[in-house]
Amino acid sequence: MPEPVTSSDPLPDALRRSFAAVLFDMDGTLIDSIGAVTRSWLRWCEEYGVDPQRLVGFHGVTAENLIAGLLPEERRVEAFARIREIERNDVEGIVVLPGAAELLRALADAGVPTAIVTSSTDDLAEARLTATRLPHPPVVVTASDVERGKPFPDPWLLGAERLGVDPADCLVVEDAVAGLQAARAAGCGGLVAVTNTMERAELEPEAHLVVRDLSALRVEAADGTCRIVGHGA
Repeated sequence: MPEPVTSSDPLPDALRRSFAAVLFDMDGTLIDSIGAVTRSWLRWCEEYGVDPQRLVGFHGVTAENLIAGLLPEERRVEAFARIREIERNDVEGIVVLPGAAELLRALADAGVPTAIVTSSTDDLAEARLTATRLPHPPVVVTASDVERGKPFPDPWLLGAERLGVDPADCLVVEDAVAGLQAARAAGCGGLVAVTNTMERAELEPEAHLVVRDLSALRVEAADGTCRIVGHGA
């Protein structure tokens, strides 16, 4: 397991280095979509007769993988299409999280290869990025691009592949345990968690570093690489 640090700790060995690329989760990391997500899934649960309590503990898991554990096989395709429709049409209140736009711009200006790797489908990711006007990188890997989404490592592996970078040279930023576990399984070199949607105690066993949001992360980027030079709580 990675060794967690707090704001008073020095950086762990895994983060005392430069990285050739940065892979970001989207929901809960770059944008706050929790209100829309909650509304959408409560509506879906009502329509499909699912107790909303059964959704607890699945944050960061793709909708398709989640539904597979909730409904019999013959209902899954229709149910997946329905949640995509509901979520795609509800972008009210979605905003960019602190520090996200600034960090993305700094990495772009320094020529650091960067990608968004999200459990959202392609249409949903596009709807949310458009709604927030987040200045996002050209490489966006969604659940539509892989056969197995998070918590499997496939999305992170594809993100690194599309950037032409070894996963071991990638810094990952996530807000969910499932995403961190997937990134670790993919062999990604550095794991940073933000506490926008989950408690610090849940994230610490899976991440090298836990911060409140991206505004608490100090990153130095130049000549196509970046490194963490400091952090807050």
